[in-house]
Amino acid sequence: MLATIPVGLSDFALASSGGSLPWESPLEQIQESITGPVAGFIALAAVAIAGAMLIFGGELNDFARRLCYVALVGGVLLGATQIVALFGATGASIGQIPTQAEQMVWFQSTIISWARESAHG
Repeated sequence: MLATIPVGLSDFALASSGGSLPWESPLEQIQESITGPVAGFIALAAVAIAGAMLIFGGELNDFARRLCYVALVGGVLLGATQIVALFGATGASIGQIPTQAEQMVWFQSTIISWARESAHG
């Protein structure tokens, strides 16, 4: 009887995953438009124009300065994926869990290299 409880509960878990919710497709479209190449160009233009206005704008009133800050922050937020991609990060990556044999080989090579360094040092 105890073995049937996890099997029965797994049906609920499988039924809840992979379903299509009504707000998924609009959110996916927004994500595609925000992270696409057009958004990258818009972000670059916003950062360049807002930065130029702040640097070379001279006497800007408070509203114009705040508007430049909003454009600058918006450009940075839109271009965040491209900025992160410049550093080589693409998102979360899940690596393969090493087997016990691979862990043992790593451990042995670490001990051997440590012993060599301490013998010569």
